Amino acid sequence: MNSLFKDLKVIELAGVLAGPSVGYFFAELGAKVIKVENPKTLGDVTRSWKLKSEKADDEGSAYFWSINAFKDFLMLDLTNPKHLQSLYQLCEDADIILSNFKKGDDVKLKVDYRSIAKINPKIIYAAINGFGKDSDRSAYDLILQAESGFMSMNGEAKQKPLKMPVALIDVLAGHQLKEAILIALLKRYKEQKGSHIQVSLFDAAIAALVNQASNWLNATHLPIQSGSLHPNIAPYGELFETKDQHLITFAIGSNKQFKCLCEIIDLPLIPAQNKYRNNQLRVTNRSELYVVLYNAIKKIPYNYLFDACLQQDVPIGKIRNLKEVFELPAAQNMVKSFAFKKQKIQAVSGIAFKFIEDEI
Repeated sequence: MNSLFKDLKVIELAGVLAGPSVGYFFAELGAKVIKVENPKTLGDVTRSWKLKSEKADDEGSAYFWSINAFKDFLMLDLTNPKHLQSLYQLCEDADIILSNFKKGDDVKLKVDYRSIAKINPKIIYAAINGFGKDSDRSAYDLILQAESGFMSMNGEAKQKPLKMPVALIDVLAGHQLKEAILIALLKRYKEQKGSHIQVSLFDAAIAALVNQASNWLNATHLPIQSGSLHPNIAPYGELFETKDQHLITFAIGSNKQFKCLCEIIDLPLIPAQNKYRNNQLRVTNRSELYVVLYNAIKKIPYNYLFDACLQQDVPIGKIRNLKEVFELPAAQNMVKSFAFKKQKIQAVSGIAFKFIEDEI
């Protein structure tokens, strides 16, 4: 599967995370991805986003390598006519262009869809912007998390709103653009036509609100900060501490799961009580239920509880830090190692799916 797109040529004119994550996707699947960077700015700005623990003379930061592995790199000043012509030559047999220019900059630099389509009518020109094609507003993931409602829901009750610790809106927009490009490739296969695709970070964020948006639109329920709690399900997201001080959580989505959990923690009569006998009642009385469950779980060792829940198909999770996560074999399988000049780099694969027939 790593060579699935070996015949594709992708020109990446995008920086930071959303657009480059799409280039990374195609590079992992065998496409030739040429990342064009501006020498005046010393390349993609994320090259300089280094932690204190990183070497100052490394050409790229850990952040940069999270979505730029397996690409070819080319420094071109698109305001230089010779460099622009070099780009045009690359575009002649390219399949996909990735861009994330601010409004008007693509036209000013003569790398907009119309300019490229004159060179290559079958090109798939895939652009990401912040707030839509008609907005010239600068867009960073933090701003989108704020403007799209995510921050208003994120964090503990009665505390200040929080951003999520990854650039989630960038990631979501990247996935939207990948899907659109795959559809455009199918369209080109059928109709022999190129496409001009645009995805805004704002639209991608709104599309990802799913049940929270529906709760507001259909039930006028305004989501507020509630930590990890789920507004529609209980117990779901509450944090519990085991006897040996491991933090755990449960995702109890059915009456059967709730009954099994109560049996495991030696509270077999709880599910029959009127205030806990179905999910809606548990949501209504979740604070009281939490105290009951917490006191019982506090007496049980983690290993016993975890194993018993797995055996009874009760959804349980341990709160793990990233060191613990990457000690798990399943997480290790998602890590790819490569070398770039003197740097030894590890990156998490952006490919989370498998074609099972490849394993036969």
